[in-house]
Amino acid sequence: MKNLLTIFFIILMGLNGYSQADPEAQPRPPIIDMHVHTGLPHHVPVGTPAFCRPEPCTGDGQATVNPTELMEKTLEAMDHYNIVRGFLSGVDFSAVREWTRTAPGRFIPSPFILKAGSSELEQLKAEYAAGHFSGMGEIGTQLHGVPPNHPSLEPYFKLAEELDLPVLIHTLGIGPYMSHFSSAAGNPLLLEEVLVSHPKLRLFVENAGYPYRDEMIAMMYQYPQLYADVSTITWVIPRTAFYDYLQALVRAGLGKRLMFGSDQMVWPEKIGAAVEAIEQAPFLTDEQKRDIFYNNAVRFLGLEDGEKIR
Repeated sequence: MKNLLTIFFIILMGLNGYSQADPEAQPRPPIIDMHVHTGLPHHVPVGTPAFCRPEPCTGDGQATVNPTELMEKTLEAMDHYNIVRGFLSGVDFSAVREWTRTAPGRFIPSPFILKAGSSELEQLKAEYAAGHFSGMGEIGTQLHGVPPNHPSLEPYFKLAEELDLPVLIHTLGIGPYMSHFSSAAGNPLLLEEVLVSHPKLRLFVENAGYPYRDEMIAMMYQYPQLYADVSTITWVIPRTAFYDYLQALVRAGLGKRLMFGSDQMVWPEKIGAAVEAIEQAPFLTDEQKRDIFYNNAVRFLGLEDGEKIR
């Protein structure tokens, strides 16, 4: 009997040592990715390296532009990192529907809005009435130089508030190299008019308004309904710059309103890079990491009342 107990103890110690030596053996806690795309709003050649800033720099990865392959690789990465839900947007509405059909319950389907106008708005209303979408955005009109407080966007915010939709907006100082992109149109202070007019709007800002740190802190202090994701800046800018920015927001007490995003676009391998940037942040506690990865999104999305996530 004594020998059996000894053998059992040795086996337990061996298993414990293996699990500690191999982090992948541990089941990953769930993650919600608040920034997933079915592709880019503009064409890039197959194999193009991922964006990087500041120039001169060399991006890594290779663009996957085949829609089916991109979807499969994105879902594979989500499975690997236990990403249980993603806020999914795309310019091609049929692609968004295809992703949601392929992975039921996995995504919050949303339209990528590049141009605001009455005809586009009527089309969106029909999509929401049909139950095809349950979020709004990315609102990317800044890519064409249109700020968030432009009158053309007012009906969109009104609709989102009426339908109680979570809304993602590109309001920050950096973006793709497009001819009409305006950094000035991305100042988070331009959101004030929107939030005053729509106090029940559930709005979150891409990349926490980077690099408008102080402006973003001021807006999040003043408007508690405003949340932010940390997505592309986890991998597109130097890691030191991202950590400086993230740490400033956490030190300002905003750690309960920051959410994880990957913004993988056509580089599904960037999902892992984004996850690891949060996991490896030396200044974040385990609790703060769980808030960013999961808890804050649960609160923002209104999933606290027992809705099952996958």
